[in-house]
Amino acid sequence: MIIVLKSGASEADVADVEGRIRAMGYTPHTIHGELRNVIGAIGDDRGKERLRSLESLECVESVTPILQPFKLASREVKRGNTLVRVGSVPQTVIGGREIVVMAGPCSVESRFQVLDVAHRVKAAGARVLRGGAFKPRTSPYAFQGLEEEGLKLLAEARRETGLPVITEVMEPDKVDVVAEHSDILQIGARNVQNFSLLRRVGEAGKPVLLKRGMSTSIQEWLLSAEYVLAGGNPNVILCERGIRTFETATRFTLDLNAVPVLKKLTHLPVVVDPSHGTGHWEYVESMAMAGVAAGADGLLIEVHPKPEEALSDGPQSLKPDKFAALMGRVRKIAQAVDRDL
Repeated sequence: MIIVLKSGASEADVADVEGRIRAMGYTPHTIHGELRNVIGAIGDDRGKERLRSLESLECVESVTPILQPFKLASREVKRGNTLVRVGSVPQTVIGGREIVVMAGPCSVESRFQVLDVAHRVKAAGARVLRGGAFKPRTSPYAFQGLEEEGLKLLAEARRETGLPVITEVMEPDKVDVVAEHSDILQIGARNVQNFSLLRRVGEAGKPVLLKRGMSTSIQEWLLSAEYVLAGGNPNVILCERGIRTFETATRFTLDLNAVPVLKKLTHLPVVVDPSHGTGHWEYVESMAMAGVAAGADGLLIEVHPKPEEALSDGPQSLKPDKFAALMGRVRKIAQAVDRDL
């Protein structure tokens, strides 16, 4: 249920309503607006009618049901867009006017590689450095990442360039060490319904980028985001990275329909990953521009100085000069749709 407080309701009023919600067996999630405060009461739907009694309070304007199964992620609870802030001052804001590009190698392979790429993507306009330290691979014999050594190299690149870092976390017991060395915790497509991991990152406090599973519906995806939000972490970013279809010309089918659909359903920021979505570097630029035109708040792009020698995902990685050219073209699309880059 959504409890909307009247304009001018005091902090004491908010605390009183939150206490009453808890006493009924629900968890309050308060969103502070410029004019009104809204409290989402989350819990077992079977007893939700009891919450209607809160309408009798002088400070309460209305009590209405949340129709979507994903409660906290829904625009019913929050009409304005969530802005996710990462990094130190000046912070990078994801979900606002600026299109935020996150770029870097699929896997951290060496100190020289990650530092070289970090400086070059920053010079081209990237705002966040991406890189994998723990790599989930289809084959157990494929390169699995440098693990904690890779995290330290990413942290060094952050110190040198000032770029915030996004990297993937795969297991609940690795959340703390990954959070120590990074600014955004990435949940990969294979872990989108790893609910113990989602609960754990919900407690970690760091922003979370949640990739769509290769066979995950939009509702299932948003329900996965709900686990993180319900854990007390409001800073969730959704990433469309392609879904599995009958088509074999590309690695996956990049579902750009998802961008406007999500914009209608949720207040969370949406980014597009054209690298995994296509699996071929020559299609990345077109799909990056299309993603921005569709309304995405950011892009996640793989960049490698020598893709032909990459230990993972070389065929979909851009060389730094091609990435710089892409940024110039994407900037024109951003301007056309009244956004900044």
